[in-house]
Amino acid sequence: MARRTLATALALSAAVFVMTPSIAEASPPGIKDVTAVLFEWKYASVARECANTLGPAGFGYVQVSPPAEHIQGSQWWTSYQPVSYKIAGRLGDRTAFQDMVNTCHAAGVKVVVDTVVNHMSAGSGTGTGGSSYTKYDYPGLYSVHDFDDCTSQVSDYQDRWNVQHCELVGLADLDTGEEYVRKTIAGYMNDLLSLGVDGFRIDAAKHIDSADLANIKSRLTNPGAYWKQEVIYGAGEAVQPTEYTGNGDVQEFRYAYDLKRVFDNERLAYLKNYGEGWGYLSSSVAGVFVDNHDTERNGSTLNYKDGADYTLANVFMLAYPYGAPDINSGYEWSDADAGPPNGGTVDACWQDGWKCQHAWPEVKSMVAFRNATRGQSVTDWWDNGYQAIAFGRGGKGYVAINHESFSLSRTFQTSLPAGTYCNVQNNTTVTVNSSGQFTATLGANTALAVHAGKSGC
Repeated sequence: MARRTLATALALSAAVFVMTPSIAEASPPGIKDVTAVLFEWKYASVARECANTLGPAGFGYVQVSPPAEHIQGSQWWTSYQPVSYKIAGRLGDRTAFQDMVNTCHAAGVKVVVDTVVNHMSAGSGTGTGGSSYTKYDYPGLYSVHDFDDCTSQVSDYQDRWNVQHCELVGLADLDTGEEYVRKTIAGYMNDLLSLGVDGFRIDAAKHIDSADLANIKSRLTNPGAYWKQEVIYGAGEAVQPTEYTGNGDVQEFRYAYDLKRVFDNERLAYLKNYGEGWGYLSSSVAGVFVDNHDTERNGSTLNYKDGADYTLANVFMLAYPYGAPDINSGYEWSDADAGPPNGGTVDACWQDGWKCQHAWPEVKSMVAFRNATRGQSVTDWWDNGYQAIAFGRGGKGYVAINHESFSLSRTFQTSLPAGTYCNVQNNTTVTVNSSGQFTATLGANTALAVHAGKSGC
């Protein structure tokens, strides 16, 4: 990794880590496996969104940004420099966090917490909750003896020891092989579990030995809690995502990288065997996404600025049965370091810069499609050899995506029972005949999706 400023590196750091799914918890448990990642939303705003949008739309999970006390500053990445394990960050205190968990649960939405346990901070000062700290001393929590001996930056991804013992962009690296550190991290996670948290995203998991994470997980009051680990794939690197699948899900960054390439420069027809057919992790242990808070900023994936490409990529991800999908929902930015509008308060979607991708009609409608088609394999694949594709999910659903620059009219063959269905992409009706066929016209860069759970508009 090339040398860079701390601010820029932190803005990219999440992309360096990937999450891993466990064999036991192949994907998030339950029939609803879609997670809305409400990046840098205050917990009070998350609670309202669970009740008003996420629950009714069928999202299974909401992922919230790190709750621990952290360094002060307006930039988003200050949330990823903890200084204590008190719930006292920018996004809300312990009471607001507890209220959020309770409200989301009441709406049928489980809560995943972005959890920073690889490192602490890079400097000294007073945290967002009033705690004093220096880089290697966090009174009442950690002292210099609890950090790894390597105090230089991670510099060689071909060297396992360097990756897992040195400092990620200059952040004090915890010695997770040490008994006290393991016990303390597990104590933090158990405190979150006591508040009703259902799972964890392990930030920078690639920089923690998988055995250390397994030991920490074994100490949890609920060792079966959902885990997804940030372990970014790098060809030929010493640390590989497959090492972590025994602990939980692993985020499959190649999925997002390749979607960008296909939508930008290649043919959607190539997606016929997407996922395992492309050499990715097993679907049962893969966490997938079109973009996340790091990759949307570093340009390695599509993002909200990409218009129809971005929208259609999210439609495809939710329609296609590979992995457990995250919908990134953040805010507009021109400065990649900029923190959330209004300090994280979302008064309303699509105001003050909040993008609310999870609530875009084309995206939100596909959550119910995914839930209705769960367990059904791909059937009736069709493509035109270029930028138009269509496929079914057994007898439960059918989707068509036209990424051409011109409209597409044709008769599609499905395995759906005869009847009238609602195209949830634009709320028009589709009539399937006794042979499982329907005729439709798709405008340029639009999609069509019907499923058994919604017969009429």
